[in-house]
Amino acid sequence: MTSRAAYDFAGRVAVVTGGAQGIGAAIADAFRTAGATTVVWDRTPTPDGVAVDVTDAAAVAQAANETLSRCGRIDVLVNNAGYAGVTVPLVDYPLEEWRRILDVNLHGAFHACRAVVPGMVEAGYGRIVAIGSLAGKEGTPNASAYSAAKAGVLALVKSLGKELAGSGVLVNAIAPAAVRTPLLDQMSPAHVETMIGKSPLKRLGEPEEVAALALWLASDSCSFNTGAVFDLSGGRATY
Repeated sequence: MTSRAAYDFAGRVAVVTGGAQGIGAAIADAFRTAGATTVVWDRTPTPDGVAVDVTDAAAVAQAANETLSRCGRIDVLVNNAGYAGVTVPLVDYPLEEWRRILDVNLHGAFHACRAVVPGMVEAGYGRIVAIGSLAGKEGTPNASAYSAAKAGVLALVKSLGKELAGSGVLVNAIAPAAVRTPLLDQMSPAHVETMIGKSPLKRLGEPEEVAALALWLASDSCSFNTGAVFDLSGGRATY
């Protein structure tokens, strides 16, 4: 029998960017199941969400204001919105694709943090969880833009975690290996098989496994970790 940790987020408000599908949807569902008021920020409208493009700083600020007006607070932010883009050598990388990948993954995380951190600090409590990638730690061939963007996300988490230490706001990241989501459809089958082959467990991760770790990082059980990166790699990570 498999058992999983249970959390009580009743009274908490959680925002999940890119929560309409894939890992984000699994995380949003997990927060709902745990009792949190869950607000999805995504370009795709959802019944409990706010339609927003995280690359637009003004729109993200408006989404935060709308969420605060509706819910009164934001206790948890999960920066999940992501875009993988094409897998080609750096010298062949389309400039607009490069910019788009950095805009969604890195700039989007910055915009969301910038919008919610003041309220969290004022309240003396908050949890920020960023969905990074092992690509940001190892550098994945033919995915220079995605690797660079996710490396930036991990550095942002380390920096912001130190900035906010002592404020009651903890900031951590998850670095998954390949996870079974529609994001993989943006990559070539050969590229996906290469990522699976690197895992000692020889399989893809599941969105629910990412959600389980996100819940712990967003819970009061996580109390002495900030500015940290947690691997979710099936044994692939080496540092």
